[in-house]
Amino acid sequence: MSQQALAQVLRQLPTYRNANVLVNSSTFDDAGVYRLDRYRALVQTVDFFTPIVDDPFAYGQIAAANALSDVFAMGGRPITALNLLGFPTSLVSSKTIASILRGGLEKATEVGCAIVGGHSIRNPEPIYGLAVTGVVDLRNILANENARPGDLLVLTKPLGTGIATTAIKRGIASRTLEKKVIALMSQTNSVGAELAEKRYIRAATDITGFGLLGHLANMCRASKVSAEISLDCVPAITDEIFKLIKRDCIPGGTRDNLKAASRLADLKAASQVQQTFLADAQTSGGLLLCVAESALPKVLRVLKKAETPCAAVIGRITRRRKQLICMRK
Repeated sequence: MSQQALAQVLRQLPTYRNANVLVNSSTFDDAGVYRLDRYRALVQTVDFFTPIVDDPFAYGQIAAANALSDVFAMGGRPITALNLLGFPTSLVSSKTIASILRGGLEKATEVGCAIVGGHSIRNPEPIYGLAVTGVVDLRNILANENARPGDLLVLTKPLGTGIATTAIKRGIASRTLEKKVIALMSQTNSVGAELAEKRYIRAATDITGFGLLGHLANMCRASKVSAEISLDCVPAITDEIFKLIKRDCIPGGTRDNLKAASRLADLKAASQVQQTFLADAQTSGGLLLCVAESALPKVLRVLKKAETPCAAVIGRITRRRKQLICMRK
């Protein structure tokens, strides 16, 4: 669902208050947080989607990395997960389904998360994902409401996965781009937990379906701040992404994101291609970190050691303005 459609649905639900619920859907955070005791909280999330690549094992890896990322973006460590499966069993073989599950299991095992079961249904279109439970120290929660004016915005993966996967589906992506985007989407964001545990950052979000502009806007709303993006500093997977945008290779989710962003952001400094790029609906994207300027060298050292695909300083948090986000060259 688009961000606007989802907000309309959530507004119709009754408010349920529980003193142990520390983070819920009201701030559009990456996961919910529930206090267990004086020191720890549960982090809970769920995510699934239809295939975005042809290889079943890679699909399983990407779907799992994407779901696990929500826990890391909150500063937590995933401990257990449940598989969510829906397949047209008359069309998809058991061998293919097993390959998808192996891909998910590999990513969960990589970050120390145990897959303890799941649920499956017959469905006209394949779907796969995980429901994940993690734990976090109460002092380390990276909620959207913690961004502060002056924080630098650091991105850990380049943008463009929505454009790239649409090109793969249409058969117009280069083999180089296809290999690169699959590797990017399969990489976990476990560095988020490490940075939280070291107390190097205050806030973070992973860039997924609402795109960079949508997720940054959510953070700005929750923290009652605004943000500036330096257009020339936002990395793309390759320059092929911009060529594909010019060929109108744009997913529907990206178009929805751009429409929503036009109401929240001052986009005049960005070309139409740049606007589309910044609104691109990501799958298993990177983390967007809010970093105090004094902590930047330490954060960059951690990101380098973790071999994140990039560690790009793309802007900063500012005091609240009329527009939540503005662009500068």
